[in-house]
Amino acid sequence: MKFLRAALSGLVCLLCLATTVVPAAAADYPNRPVRWLIGFAAGGPVDIVARIMAQWLSDRFGQQFVVENRAGSGGNIAAAAAINSPPDGYTLLFVAPNNAISTSLYKKLSYDFIRDTTPVASIMQLTNMLVVSNDLPVKPSRSSSTTARPIRARSPMPHPATAPRCICRRNCSRP
Repeated sequence: MKFLRAALSGLVCLLCLATTVVPAAAADYPNRPVRWLIGFAAGGPVDIVARIMAQWLSDRFGQQFVVENRAGSGGNIAAAAAINSPPDGYTLLFVAPNNAISTSLYKKLSYDFIRDTTPVASIMQLTNMLVVSNDLPVKPSRSSSTTARPIRARSPMPHPATAPRCICRRNCSRP
């Protein structure tokens, strides 16, 4: 909770700076509702943070910031929708580690994430930790180049490009 307050304070400072040096053409932004695309299902941690921030932005700017969940394909559906929308600032994308991971996992995306997006603000940071029973025959990797055998063959779970899954695949190894 302490970090969320610090992140919100940082965003407030960033928005205050942005409002002090505003070009004349952008002085009335936003003058219509802003869509905020989220690549996750409703009710999860990212969605909750986005809705809190959207309410704050709506109150601050006097215009609706509408959270729209476009879950699926590891966040690629939301990213494609945001990238293919008009570049007018009225469609935002909540970016998470899965967006960067997708660029390395999928060979044929309809967009180049680095080229086609522009960062605006950092809202939150996540820490991932893998915790397993001592009875599980794995050991922590000391080298970032160690890669485990694919989890896909052993796991009945779906395989989206999520940060915890990719961290597990990268940092777990069999003895």
